[in-house]
Amino acid sequence: MAADHPQTDETAEVTIEALFERLQHPNPHLRERAMADLADRADGAVVERLLAVLDAVDVAYRRTAVKALGAIGAATVPRLVEILQTSDNPTVRSSCAKALAQVANNHPTTPFPAVGLQGLQAALTDSNPVVHIAAVMALGEVGEPATEILVQAFQTTDNPALAVAIANALGGIGNETAIAVLQEATTPKRSTATSGKPPSAPCPGPNRWPATASVEAP
Repeated sequence: MAADHPQTDETAEVTIEALFERLQHPNPHLRERAMADLADRADGAVVERLLAVLDAVDVAYRRTAVKALGAIGAATVPRLVEILQTSDNPTVRSSCAKALAQVANNHPTTPFPAVGLQGLQAALTDSNPVVHIAAVMALGEVGEPATEILVQAFQTTDNPALAVAIANALGGIGNETAIAVLQEATTPKRSTATSGKPPSAPCPGPNRWPATASVEAP
């Protein structure tokens, strides 16, 4: 029987290198497999290397890194928020927001970290529209825990494009609070003195609002 040979640090590093190379492979199936393998073996070093890809010119490579960070899960959230709040590169900031969306999408039964909600709330006021729309879509992926943040932004923003994106996210969440806010926004402001009864409005849902953005990296 052949003796077992424990994997050395050097061998592990070669394997990680090979996985990062596969993230850039033209075959999407190989990219997906590499992403899953990196997520399974993720440590701090892997996360940092994936974060470094968020400014890559290669869009497919960047998107794969976003997905891999989302597959890793909540452990990536603090660093994603830190970079979302400090980077001067809007592509990096939007990629961070979309990676946070991927975390919520890939781990729907895991409570989304409060620091992630706070970071996305702050990103709603980002000067770059790609970033603040990505933050809205990420909050929509988080779902019900993000309702209060989205409602507050919807009721206070003077940015029409942002308001439409938030309405779309609230319609996707579809809970009682979200629907009530959307109904109020779409109900005509008419006097009830002449009609004798308040006007009615159909319940708005996600299909009543224009689509806005993808949760993947640009």
